[in-house]
Amino acid sequence: MVADELAKRHNLTLAMAPSQVPDALVAKKFGADAFLVAKPLTFMNRSGDAVAALARYYDISTVDLLVVVDEVALPFGRLRARARGSAGGHNGLKSCIERLGTTEFPRLRLGVGRGDSLRDLADHVLSKFEADEQSALGEFIARAADAASMFAAEGIERVMNTYNPGATDPD
Repeated sequence: MVADELAKRHNLTLAMAPSQVPDALVAKKFGADAFLVAKPLTFMNRSGDAVAALARYYDISTVDLLVVVDEVALPFGRLRARARGSAGGHNGLKSCIERLGTTEFPRLRLGVGRGDSLRDLADHVLSKFEADEQSALGEFIARAADAASMFAAEGIERVMNTYNPGATDPD
C-alpha cells in the first residue's frame, strides 16, 4: 500500500521489473531527485529474493535501500524506523538479511498490531484491516509514504528523529 501511494503521489506506474529481477513491480522517477519504488510479488518470507535482485540490477547500496514491512509487534498505526538491525522475528526481514548478506540496511516497520491472540498470526496479517482500523488506514499509509519520501530526500536519521515513538520533529 505504501509503494502504491508513493507511485500515485509521483504519477508513476508500477510495472513488471526487468527480466533480471524476478517477481517485482517497479516504478522509477528520473531527474535530480530520482528514486525507485519497488513492490516484491513474492511471498513475504521470500521477499529478499526480489530485494537483493533489485539492489544488484539498479546498483543500489544497502544504505540507500528502505525496506518497508508490516509489524505485528507494534500497535496499529505506529511507525518505527531503524538504520540497521536484526530481523526481530520478521520473516520478510530475515529473507532480506539472508539475500543481501547484511543487517546494514534501513527499514521502516508499520504497526499492524497482533490482533486476537487466539487467531492464527498468518491469518491476521493476510486478512483485511478491522473496521476501526479501516477508517484510519488512509492517514496511516500517507504517514508511512511521507516517511519513505523523507528517507529518499534526507536519510534514515531524519526519519527516525521524526517518526519513531517519542521522536519530536526539530522543525
